[in-house]
Amino acid sequence: MSTFKDLGLNNDLLQAITDLGFEKPSEVQAKAIPILLESETDLVALAQTGTGKTAAFGFPLLEKIDVASRTTQGLILSPTRELCLQIANEMKLYGKYCKGLNVVAVYGGSSIQEQAREIKRGAQVIVATPGRMKDMIKRRLVDISKIQYSVLDEADEMLNMGFKEDITEILSHTPEDKNTWLFSATMPKEVARIAKKFMANPQEITVGNKNESTSNVTHEYYMVNARDRYQALKRLCDANPDIFSVIFCRTKRDTQKVAENLIEDGYSAGAIHGDLSQNQRDMVMKSFRNQQIQMLVATDVAARGIDVDDVTHVINYQLPDEPEVYTHRSGRTGRAGKTGISMVIVSRSEVRKIRGIERIINQKFIKKEIPDGANICQVQLMSLANKIHNTEVNDEIDAHLTSINTLFEDTDKDELIKKFFSVEFTRFYNYYNKSKNLNVSESSRDRDGGRDRDSGRDFKGGKNDSTRYFINVGAKDGFDWMKLKDFLKEQMDLGRDDVFKVETKDSFSFFNTENELKEKVLQHFTDFKHEGRFVNVEVSENRGGGGRRNDRRSGGKRRDDNRGGRRGDDRRNASGGRSDRRRGGDGDSRPRRSENSEFGSSRPRRSRR
Repeated sequence: MSTFKDLGLNNDLLQAITDLGFEKPSEVQAKAIPILLESETDLVALAQTGTGKTAAFGFPLLEKIDVASRTTQGLILSPTRELCLQIANEMKLYGKYCKGLNVVAVYGGSSIQEQAREIKRGAQVIVATPGRMKDMIKRRLVDISKIQYSVLDEADEMLNMGFKEDITEILSHTPEDKNTWLFSATMPKEVARIAKKFMANPQEITVGNKNESTSNVTHEYYMVNARDRYQALKRLCDANPDIFSVIFCRTKRDTQKVAENLIEDGYSAGAIHGDLSQNQRDMVMKSFRNQQIQMLVATDVAARGIDVDDVTHVINYQLPDEPEVYTHRSGRTGRAGKTGISMVIVSRSEVRKIRGIERIINQKFIKKEIPDGANICQVQLMSLANKIHNTEVNDEIDAHLTSINTLFEDTDKDELIKKFFSVEFTRFYNYYNKSKNLNVSESSRDRDGGRDRDSGRDFKGGKNDSTRYFINVGAKDGFDWMKLKDFLKEQMDLGRDDVFKVETKDSFSFFNTENELKEKVLQHFTDFKHEGRFVNVEVSENRGGGGRRNDRRSGGKRRDDNRGGRRGDDRRNASGGRSDRRRGGDGDSRPRRSENSEFGSSRPRRSRR
């Protein structure tokens, strides 16, 4: 089928489709719409983000409901506020010629009473986040006992976010004979269980292979030492002057920290994560959609509502904990038939994760090198030259030409061009001149040369410049010295040489870092849980050596494993708690950060775009 008319949609919807500029249905639309229009059936549809799933269930739903009735007939559940609002707005656009249609968005962060009033006015379709919908049902502010159609959009992401019990309870208040349409980018076991429990002999359509990435996206990875991750990010941004990207971090704290440092270094950036208020999130997303922000730093959860067709790059500043989540991330680019690039910044110990993702998305990653300073200077210079060449002349400048010509009357053409471009070129040249190579070899080995213990490293300044720690995990927890070293490096995002003299015992272990990392280590392992138990790290009285600690404390300060606690960065606020960053003026006059910091080395400020 080549047109929306061929799919069997009514004239009201076809007129709205024309207004929206849709020409041909996407693959998921062409497969799903005829099935949903022609039969009363349950449906499981697997398709990547950005393939037009909202229209695939939105058009049939609007075709089937009775707009003359004020009864709620359709319920759409989505994982985040942004996606909820986006779906509701799109449904209103699809149904703009359906007289009497009322679509209401129900989500947290807004007045629940006002949402209840809108529903009571007669909402044929409710688009909701699970948490707010469950709350409204509990308060008896909504009646979904007569709905005919329920849609689970981004079902895999809702389950990843822990909404399984909420979804189960919500659907228990709906009729058993309703039709359920489940749309998902991936098909993990949890989604399959939901489908089996709430659906009867569902038809299934798949666009591409399950969990496979769209062919419009090219996948690249760049390997650096973990301590150089932020510097690598800046170089990738500088090497792509027209970048319009989403940068993914694992935690809210890292998201805020990366965004703050990008802004301080002169980039056009913003952050979106769960600790922002709804108003703050709306403002950031509005700026991003209007391309007032070039780089949006986001957590996986917050990014579920990002539906912008012109994103050129997705940058994985940190890989997700679950490989399937990478599919959602890369789906932020290469949308609406356009091409995109998904970049991953990895340390050597993370390369194995790349191989696992390749098997899931059924595509190969291209290993690339972080650009050097000379290359970045050339790219930036030519970018400026092209912008000047393509700039439309403003004739209002004519009144000032006499003064300008007088100023440069003794300057020949070549010298004038050099002066003009040196204004921009000098900033990048001064910053990147003699800059180090950030790339590391995949085949290189740690300096310890594969010894049984990581105790042979000659660290900076000798033993008095390092701190030795006790940690209450060991061989019983599945760690040998190498696994523990990798675990510590990945948890704290440290470089390959930042953790050394690792010594594992039966139920506890020791390790060293430089003194300057002491605060970071102790702060990271405050109220830290791993696989359901508290992991305690404290400074050992046996500093700097590889010898035995007082072994009377076989497990450190053991805490009750059943005691409540918050893992990792959830215990800190969005701005990362106390800030130790030093702020200064523009350009090279700003004080430099420590080279050993992940966010080290200041950069000449970029001009805002």
